This record gives sequence, structure tokens and C-alpha cells, in this order.
Amino acid sequence: MLLGYVAVIAAGLAALVWSADRFVDGASAIAQRAGLTPMLIGLTVVSVGTSAPEILISITAAVTGSGTLAVGNALGSNIANIGLVLGVTLLITPLAMRRGTTFIDLPLLIASVLFTAWLIWDLELSRGDSFFLLCALSFFFLRIAQHVKDPSIDALTPSIPKLSATQAWLSFSGGLILLIASSRVLVWSATQIAVALGVSELIIGLTIVAVGTSLPELAASVMSAIKGHADMAIGAVVGSNMFNILLVLAIPGLWGNLILDPEVLSRDLATVFLTTLLLALAALWGWNREKGSGELRRGTGFALLLCYAGYYFWLLDSP
Repeated sequence: MLLGYVAVIAAGLAALVWSADRFVDGASAIAQRAGLTPMLIGLTVVSVGTSAPEILISITAAVTGSGTLAVGNALGSNIANIGLVLGVTLLITPLAMRRGTTFIDLPLLIASVLFTAWLIWDLELSRGDSFFLLCALSFFFLRIAQHVKDPSIDALTPSIPKLSATQAWLSFSGGLILLIASSRVLVWSATQIAVALGVSELIIGLTIVAVGTSLPELAASVMSAIKGHADMAIGAVVGSNMFNILLVLAIPGLWGNLILDPEVLSRDLATVFLTTLLLALAALWGWNREKGSGELRRGTGFALLLCYAGYYFWLLDSP
């Protein structure tokens, strides 16, 4: 029976990733037909779309009473995005860093993590906490709006598929329906595995579900790095982590106050902070004032992967 649940999770993750791509393609084509520029679409529709799996799983988990699974998914995805996604990408090739990413985006991400820690210091995610997290997300959208005025972003804008109006709406609606269905199946099977193994839903969310929903970021970052679009690789991770901490994590609290395990703060959110801080310090260390740019090297990738492996050993030692 356990292998059956694992097979369902694998199928659910595959459907989730595929449907997210269809959803983003359809939404991008519809937005283009509505008159939005490719640059603005890339910074809004596509940015939100890469976090669609985490968002849908969080909503489904909250509705079905599995809020801790959603919390684990949000925090685990952030850890996987930096430790696994960027770690693997940096082992393949060094990544150049822009000034805005180094001195604005990464500090904002650190501030968001600290703000989240302050809100849930009482080990409770309330509706008020979720409201404040969503308010903080609006400041990130202001940051995105600043990017629209930067002409250098044009080269990093992902291509938008050429679809007819019918194809665009079919892709959008079909992708959305499959996203909802696959996320529901994924949450159900993950819950069943947690019961069968006698572990908490939080651990399942931090591991299986988090890694699965981070696969799109891993693929996008590796391909962007290989093609020489380093900023897109870094931007995908920073943007996804910001959405995870300020939106995905906020969703369970909208359905009612959620009591959190002490490990959420002392272990999981602390690891999110430490990996994010390590990335920011590495970016500052690699900054070259004369060139006006920085670089993340393979040593940083190795350190991030080491932190990620250490975190998993920490999870194994948890009760």
C-alpha cells in the first residue's frame, strides 16, 4: 500500500509540474492579447506561475485541515530552492550577480524571513499574521514594478508562446483544473504516507512535497545558467522564495489559527534564515566594485549543498 501512495505522489508531482507549465503558457498568452508587454508578463504572470504548485498545495492542504503540511511545503521549498536548486546550479557554472539582486532583493528576502519569525514567535499562525504577510508581499510587487523601468530586464524576459485565443483559454483553464486536481491528490497521498510511516505531516511537507514542488525551479535555473542567463536563475529562486514565505505560508492562517510545532521556528525557519544569509554573504563577498557586478562561485554551491544535506540529517534526528 505504501508503494502505491508513493506512485500516486510521483504521478501527482508530474501532473502538477506539467499543468503549471500549461497554466503559465495560457495565462501569458491571454495577458499578451490583453495588451501587457512581454517584460511585465514575465515579471508578474510567470513569477507567480512558478509558485503555482506551492500555492495550490497550500490552499488544498488548508481546506482539508492539513495546514502543517502547507507550512512544511512553504519552508521546505525555500530551503530546497537555495540549498538544492542554487547549489546544483552553481556546481554546473558560476553565476553573475546584478547590483539590484545583491543589495536590494536578497536583503529584502532576509527581512521577510525575520518578519515572519517575529509574527510566529508565539508558535501560532493567525489570520492577523497572514494578513500582515500578504501586506508585506505588496512591497515586493513594488520592487517588481521598479524592474519594469529597467531596460536590461528585456533580455531576461522568457518567451511567450504564440497561441490562438481558443488555445490560450484551453491551456489556461485546463492547466488550472489539472493543477487543482493534482494538488488535491498529492495532499491526500502525502497525508496517507505520513499516517503509514507514523511521521508528522510537517516532515512530509518539508521533504517529499517540498522537493517535488521545487523541481520546476531546479530545471529553470539549470537551463538558464547553461544558456548564460544567470540573472534569470537567481531571480527565479529569489522570487519563488519571496512568494513562498509571504504568500504560500500565509494561506493556511486564512482558514483559522494554526498552532505550530516548536521545530517550525527553531529548526525549519532558522534553516531558511541561515541558508538565505549564506547566499547573501556569498553575493557580497563576490562583489567587484570596479566591474559593478558580482559572482557566485562553485565553492558557494558546495557550501549550500552541504547545508542542505545537514538539514536533512537534522530532520532524521527529529522525533
